[in-house]
Amino acid sequence: MLEYNALFIDGAWQAPSGQGLAEVMNPATEAVVGVVPLGDERDVDSAVAAARKAFASWSRTPSSVRAGYIRALADQLQDRADEMAAVITSELGMPVQWSRSVQVEGPIAGLEHYIEIAGLMDEVREVGNSLVLREAVGVCAFINPWNYPLHQLIGKLAPALAAGCTVVVKPSQETPLHAFLLAEMIEAIGLPAGVFNLVSGPGSKVGEALARHPDVDMVSFTGSTGAGVRVAQAAAPSVKRVCLELGGKSPLLIAEDANLEAAVRYGVQDVMINSGQTCTALTRMLLPVSRYAEAVEIARAECESLTMGDPLDPKSFLGPMCSAAQRRTVREYIEIGLQEGARLVCGGAEAPAELERGYYVKPTLFADVDNRMRIAQEEIFGPVLCLIPYTDEAHAIELANDSPFGLSSGVWAGTPARALELARQLRAGQCFLNGGAFNYQAPFGGYKQSGNGREWGEEGLAEFVEIKAIQR
Repeated sequence: MLEYNALFIDGAWQAPSGQGLAEVMNPATEAVVGVVPLGDERDVDSAVAAARKAFASWSRTPSSVRAGYIRALADQLQDRADEMAAVITSELGMPVQWSRSVQVEGPIAGLEHYIEIAGLMDEVREVGNSLVLREAVGVCAFINPWNYPLHQLIGKLAPALAAGCTVVVKPSQETPLHAFLLAEMIEAIGLPAGVFNLVSGPGSKVGEALARHPDVDMVSFTGSTGAGVRVAQAAAPSVKRVCLELGGKSPLLIAEDANLEAAVRYGVQDVMINSGQTCTALTRMLLPVSRYAEAVEIARAECESLTMGDPLDPKSFLGPMCSAAQRRTVREYIEIGLQEGARLVCGGAEAPAELERGYYVKPTLFADVDNRMRIAQEEIFGPVLCLIPYTDEAHAIELANDSPFGLSSGVWAGTPARALELARQLRAGQCFLNGGAFNYQAPFGGYKQSGNGREWGEEGLAEFVEIKAIQR
């Protein structure tokens, strides 16, 4: 069991002002796998003060030096990748077959990209009699989610370090252990004191204190849309910059000329990875009426072929929900789907008979879903996929865009050109064509109630930059 009783503030492990320890549960075994301290508003004040003190010198550090620290951190993560993956599996429940590649190696690749991007901070444009240059935005607060914990933390931390910002991190209470392990790595590379600070604790205390703190210049939040609204409201009085990566209810538009088996199998797997706890999951599969019955049977076969079980078993495709509360939420949505009249193809709200312990929910397919149903409009964040028929292309585009969210989307068509033509009509921050891979060099973020701002790539750096014009 991992036991942490100190917070990482101003380059050292310090006893918290907050009282008590929070237990971290393994969602597969329901056993305690770690404890972390409960910080409070006084710890936030100390961390922000440390970040403010460090900002002046860190922001003036040459970009090549900042890039060197980013490289050193990437090397640390690579050296301890197995350890980090094991920690994330224990606190999140993602199976080991996915945990290292998705939860650790992906973020390392994204981190390494900012070794080069840091040099963009040195570029100066001449516009008439003006010099236009970039400067770091200042002290940044990161409020992170539990579903892809290291991925989202690195997506904020890498561009912040590259830009010359200092940071205070609040991990999710469900999955905080990875952040403490990362702090150990940051201590090992000798990052200057105050550049990185870690305060764990409840969102109602630590998160809100960070969002409203007058000495925080920018807050980056990943989580639900409702919580994001509260963060923005808390940040508004001090007019700080706010970057929000929020919910999704993303469509996968399968065209009539698509390779139906490949497209449907891809769509089922996309939702079921991480047990549906993915903000970009393509949870609304839009299918042509002419091929709908065939698609439903392909989806059923694929879903029933996926193994759910012990995250430590390499054969497990799905693990448990992250928490008992999340399991309860998903089960409630399955019941709502039945009440709304959707047809249950497989799965359901009942506990899996073979898994007596752990927060498991069976992979669930609903057919004959009307896009106006709650299960088609609200983010479930579990292994639940809605199969929705459409009559023609115009109807498919209308259904795809009929959502309060716009984080992600997917198109599968007979040719890449045809897929691209359809993708251009979807109102979402990203679109995966015929199973395209996630790209850490490209911007990530959403339209509508899926948030504002971008992570990763050069656009991710821009979130941590102020633009200055110097007239001569």
